[in-house]
Amino acid sequence: MRVLLIEDDKELADFVAKGLKEQGHVTEICQDGKEGLYLATIESFDVLVVDRMLPKLDGLTIIKTLRGANDKVPVLILSALGEVDDRVIGLKAGGDDYLVKPFAFSELLARLEALRRRHESETGQAITTLSVGDLEMDLLSRKVTRNGTKIELQSREFKLLEYLVRHQGQAVTRTMLLENVWNYHFDPQTNVIDVHISRLRSKIDKDFETGLIHTVRGAGYIVEVG
Repeated sequence: MRVLLIEDDKELADFVAKGLKEQGHVTEICQDGKEGLYLATIESFDVLVVDRMLPKLDGLTIIKTLRGANDKVPVLILSALGEVDDRVIGLKAGGDDYLVKPFAFSELLARLEALRRRHESETGQAITTLSVGDLEMDLLSRKVTRNGTKIELQSREFKLLEYLVRHQGQAVTRTMLLENVWNYHFDPQTNVIDVHISRLRSKIDKDFETGLIHTVRGAGYIVEVG
């Protein structure tokens, strides 16, 4: 998920961006409203996080301008203004959700993911690319790259990686992999998963500084940055 965060509190913006990066998302930060609106209009984002009170151009004006241009990108409003009337004003301006400061990062993340899912459902957009950190998967061409370097995968390896990336940040069990990657509804009592994970790691992680595929002891595997 690609996020544009328009927030003038640098400490808060860095905290949110760090958390999103750890979950495999990419964040662009703007610290004034004018720059944020410009970036929102020239680049493509899955969701915007917009503070209401910003220098140069306030958050509600940013949202109204985008909606006036028929830009339907989902917008989550962040604000210290938490009264009912404040939330109503934000939503009527074109915001899709409203989160009051201070907030829990887990709630912010859940709301952003819900906004993206809803937007994709409403617009009928099919997901054709997946990403985690610097790894990109093109589901149409079956091309995988990491930091721009092409990685050749066998069909089963691609399917295994796709399933892990679709569930990035979540522990994926052996049973889940057997059912969804191999279409087994029983345990074949083989090391087929271990073999394929090992092969995948040798291609995805071996020559790169940061590992993406991690073992969760007693649970299974997880794909995440770090």
